[in-house]
Amino acid sequence: MEQRYRAKFINSLSGFKSANLIATKNTDGQTNVAIFSSVVHLGASPALVGFIMRPDNTDRHTLNNIVSTKHYTINQVSAEFYRQAHQTSARYSQEESEFSHSGLSTHYIDGINAPFVKESRLKYALTLQDIVHIDLNNTQLIIGEITHILCENKAIQEDGYIDIESLETTCISGLDSYHNTNRLSRLSYAKPDQLLNNLDLSGLPINQNKEEKLS
Repeated sequence: MEQRYRAKFINSLSGFKSANLIATKNTDGQTNVAIFSSVVHLGASPALVGFIMRPDNTDRHTLNNIVSTKHYTINQVSAEFYRQAHQTSARYSQEESEFSHSGLSTHYIDGINAPFVKESRLKYALTLQDIVHIDLNNTQLIIGEITHILCENKAIQEDGYIDIESLETTCISGLDSYHNTNRLSRLSYAKPDQLLNNLDLSGLPINQNKEEKLS
């Protein structure tokens, strides 16, 4: 296959992927933000999240900043600013901040050196824990531990489930196609020889109301 055709074709095979902005700041105070579709949950206790960096070179500003400072933030992309988020994939120089060129805004909280993306409705700060080199294609799995979480309270359900659809979180297919989502259902914990139950947003079986739960 021709190179660009192959890249788009193979990138489409894995289906819908998360859309996240990873924000960093170097030791000179220069901010950086870039969109990634490879963020993945690795564990809840400790709370570990990973993402894939393509082959390392001197232009990998996100990786360079993470290695030098050990801190970064991951910010979910929602429908109202997906175009600005996509613009961060452009190749700006080390001296230029994608925040300025994309129209996105920085947001800081006490104790966290890396910026958050102000427009993001679900975001979290991480401390670098490990970098795993993948020899097969010279990529790297960057593993961080979550230290702080900022999320709109209305999205957090009683059982801990975060309703990211209410935050208008978008996803990506291929390299450049952005999508809204439409929940089909929450489902009960799967067990052998038991039928699945549909759950409401709060995690209760559809035929069980909150009064029954309390009793």
